[in-house]
Amino acid sequence: MSAPILSIQRFSGPALNAYIDNIAQLRIEVFRDFPYLYDGNVEYERNYLQTYIRCPQAVVVVAFVGDEVVGASTGIPMQFEEASFQQPLIEHGYDPAQIFYCAESVLRRDYRGHGLGVKFFEEREAHARSLGDFVYSCFCAVVRPQDHPLRPEGYQPLDRFWQKRGYSKHPELGAYYSWKDIDQTDSTSKRLEFWLKSAAR
Repeated sequence: MSAPILSIQRFSGPALNAYIDNIAQLRIEVFRDFPYLYDGNVEYERNYLQTYIRCPQAVVVVAFVGDEVVGASTGIPMQFEEASFQQPLIEHGYDPAQIFYCAESVLRRDYRGHGLGVKFFEEREAHARSLGDFVYSCFCAVVRPQDHPLRPEGYQPLDRFWQKRGYSKHPELGAYYSWKDIDQTDSTSKRLEFWLKSAAR
């Protein structure tokens, strides 16, 4: 089977409006899977994505097959993120103004394995370099117990992939965020651990 013909574009500001609904639906679809198990809704996702439209320094990298949105990856300078994500970094001596946050990536299952994950990091890091001199880029990953009842058999975390991109896990840096899991009736708080990379790498 030949690889699909994919194209990648970066969007910032109001240009993203044309794809908000597509990206919202894709985030709901992908984040239902382990480890996020996110029971999302379009209205919340639309509101969430407004952060990237309102912030001129933010970026959303969108993957297309033809006109179909099959993937999206978000990034924003950490100083424009929620205080709950900045605080752990501040407490450990990091300056949020010196960090670019590679927030989240989603990709439809049929299009995985064609290098899009690598491209998403490359595009967001290139965008960060175009903005100025960041000292670090980072992202967060949710922490789930090994014996979680919805953990798929044979599940492999993406740690090795992230390490190959130059990122290192920092368990001492933890943020907390709440959402409703697909098997729960209420939102619960989850711990997310930071991974950091020197922007010079």
